[in-house]
Amino acid sequence: QVQPVESGGGLVQAGGSLRLSCVTSERTFGNYATAWFRQAPGKGREFVAAISWSDDGTSYSDSVKGRFTISKTNDKSTVYLHMNSLKSEDTAVYYCAAAWRGRRSQRPHDYYYWGQGTQVTVSS
Repeated sequence: QVQPVESGGGLVQAGGSLRLSCVTSERTFGNYATAWFRQAPGKGREFVAAISWSDDGTSYSDSVKGRFTISKTNDKSTVYLHMNSLKSEDTAVYYCAAAWRGRRSQRPHDYYYWGQGTQVTVSS
């Protein structure tokens, strides 16, 4: 049973960059589709990016496309979310989620395993 653990959040100025990391107690995401979601205060959980377990294909929400990149280390132990050109509207708690051999889905309920989240705050 994989348990994602996020890190790397913090306070950054608008236009800056951050890199979020997600690791698992199983030490590999090799058989898991993995995604990043975010939730701002008073809003629902929003899809950000996902990476396939089989071919490392990626998908992004329109709001982050061209600014954020999801990637996985060669040993599949860590999934990153590289965030560039950050905006105040990117402020949220960011969650890493995983699904055993799942689809690269944008729907939260397609992911069974969730981390506790890491706060990202972008000041304008």
